[in-house]
Amino acid sequence: QVQLVESGGGLVQAGGSLRLSCAASGSTFSMNTMSWYRQTPGKPRELVAGISGSGNTRYSDSVKGRFTISRDNAKKTSYLQMDSLKPEDTAVYYCNAVMSNLWRLPIVAGNNVGSWGQGTQVTVSS
Repeated sequence: QVQLVESGGGLVQAGGSLRLSCAASGSTFSMNTMSWYRQTPGKPRELVAGISGSGNTRYSDSVKGRFTISRDNAKKTSYLQMDSLKPEDTAVYYCNAVMSNLWRLPIVAGNNVGSWGQGTQVTVSS
């Protein structure tokens, strides 16, 4: 399994930007599909963006055009650049690594999907 550590969350005003990072350990990073999910209280963890080992990407409709997912296989790190942030983007953001096709990532995921980081809080004030 892959161990994941997120960083980069925080408080930002609406319209601002944040960059989340997810550092991975283990030798199979490049083989994993990396993704970011987010969760608000009382709601399930929902897919925000995913990237395959070869760099193909997918985004939820709510963040398309504002967020960019990327990865650096040499550094075993994935990133989520979040621009034009809105208050509704406020959530705990989780990094995920899974040996799965990018397009088979679940829209809603539980703890049984691959490996998860500890989560990082993103708060967008209006």
